[in-house]
Amino acid sequence: MSFRVTESTQLASAQRNLQLSAQRLNQLNEQVASGLAISKTSDDPAGAATLLDLQRQLAQNTQYQRNAGDGTAWLATAGTALTSMNDTLNQVRDLTVQAANTATQTPSSRTAIATQLQSLRQTLLTLANTQYQGRSVFAGTSDAGSAFNADYTFNGTAGSSVNRRVGTDTTVRVDVDGSSVLGAGASSVFALIDSIASTVSSGGNVGGQLTAIDAVAANIRGAEATVGSAQNQLTGATSALTTQATTLQTTQNGIQNVDAAHAILEMQTQQVAYQTALAVTAKSIQPTLMDYLR
Repeated sequence: MSFRVTESTQLASAQRNLQLSAQRLNQLNEQVASGLAISKTSDDPAGAATLLDLQRQLAQNTQYQRNAGDGTAWLATAGTALTSMNDTLNQVRDLTVQAANTATQTPSSRTAIATQLQSLRQTLLTLANTQYQGRSVFAGTSDAGSAFNADYTFNGTAGSSVNRRVGTDTTVRVDVDGSSVLGAGASSVFALIDSIASTVSSGGNVGGQLTAIDAVAANIRGAEATVGSAQNQLTGATSALTTQATTLQTTQNGIQNVDAAHAILEMQTQQVAYQTALAVTAKSIQPTLMDYLR
């Protein structure tokens, strides 16, 4: 069985080849002009799918970096407050030791010590209500305006925690439970200082309350250590995320961006090939008598 190749078949084949060559030339022109190897999905379906996945990972990475930055600020705020609390409580302890030496105290000196203790109690209460962007860093997930009320009751959500996700399977706690560190109500450090001040004013001995002060100080130091550990974790996560972002961006650029020199050379080569194909096709498909009779 034989096949007869007609002139119309040759013409159709030549036109198809020329169209494909023109499309490739146009694609190369677009790549050189835009600097992008993939402008639309049809340019490279597999490459386009990879780019979409890379963009998803980059967006996720960016969010994790924002979370890490926000968490670092939370922890820095809490850490600064805890350091100030520790300093303030040391002053409370010094005054308590001073007041415990009742033999050297006079009514006026006891009154002065009691006044200083009340001032330090207010300083501690203010520090306990420290906020970051309108949220108390010692009240857990509660959106109350303060962690502690004037009567020392706790406004926070007991047992809750504020966390920031910095990886697919990694979260970091960025708040501190104020009630576990400072107590609440009648069992709070604020009530303890009030009790010490009252005892000092009445001329009683406050030496026995030093143990309670030391227990709160230990809680504060423990919270400081926990905050420091979380800060180190976020620092490490931020570094890893920055490295990952650089790698993802480099990979994306490698797929999406064209090699300008290579693309220009290929475009010029394609241009020559297209012009040659036009010339060859024009000579190979000559007009026949039938063309004039149509």
